[in-house]
Amino acid sequence: MTYAVKLTREAAKVLVSFPDFPNVHTYGDDEPEALAHAADAIETMLAAMIEDRDEIPAPRPARRGERSVRLPALTSAKVELYRAMRSAKVGKADLARRLNCHLPQVDRLLDLAHASKLDQIEAAFRALGKEIRIEVADAA
Repeated sequence: MTYAVKLTREAAKVLVSFPDFPNVHTYGDDEPEALAHAADAIETMLAAMIEDRDEIPAPRPARRGERSVRLPALTSAKVELYRAMRSAKVGKADLARRLNCHLPQVDRLLDLAHASKLDQIEAAFRALGKEIRIEVADAA
């Protein structure tokens, strides 16, 4: 999952804005630091959106003059699980019943700060009629 970001040099800082999340901003002393902070800012925003049960927009490709920030694979899987649940109109309690587990276990699957196991996320996707596909590519 990759989100577009716009970097702007202002005085001694590099400011970061997010076209998909207009109210989110961060900065860094240089470009690498700003991009690292950008990933943290997006994860924080996504965690809040999941907690508030808001719709999460699909990332749009970066346009001219923008950069991209790739989220960790586990974060991406959890966000996609949340989006799949909303799309299927399946709540956390219903998913817990489908997985034959307790509600706190589903809460952890959607907690971006929790180090869930891939097999648990895979099982949740299967319960929604979905599957995970993994692709390995050369680093850019």
